[in-house]
Amino acid sequence: MPNPNLDAEALYQVLSERVRAGLAQAEQVAIVGIYSGGAWLAERLAKELQLDERLGFIDVSFYRDDYAEKGLHAEVKPTQIPFDVEGATILLVDDVLYTGRTTRAAINELFDYGRPARIMLAALVDRGGRELPIAADFVAESVSLASDEHLVLQRAADGRFSFTVEHA
Repeated sequence: MPNPNLDAEALYQVLSERVRAGLAQAEQVAIVGIYSGGAWLAERLAKELQLDERLGFIDVSFYRDDYAEKGLHAEVKPTQIPFDVEGATILLVDDVLYTGRTTRAAINELFDYGRPARIMLAALVDRGGRELPIAADFVAESVSLASDEHLVLQRAADGRFSFTVEHA
């Protein structure tokens, strides 16, 4: 069911403005989206910021500390980092920040490609419930959900974003 209080397109505009302002003085910026929702957001941000040549995608499935418990998603996509990570300012993009485990896994994987000068985190929504000391540098909205609810970003054929709340 769609959540009328969370207009994903409006939230994207807020996030985009915050990222643009926050990266204005940064050098060697590259964007890495976490599959799948974060990858969709990263694609749009890279286009707006004219960073298409410095856009990458990351699948953290094998880097998660709960891999044995969760297993693989139905669709595993290969990590693609087509630029030099060494010394870069990396904007890591995810759709929903929750426990922090996905972010930690993404950072671990990024370091397999080199040592960035800085990693900044952008998330469309922060739903709280952190299990690790991780915070986003840029976030459009903070929300509270029940522990059995999951916020899922969807992308329509025309590229527009929407959220649904699914119950576990």
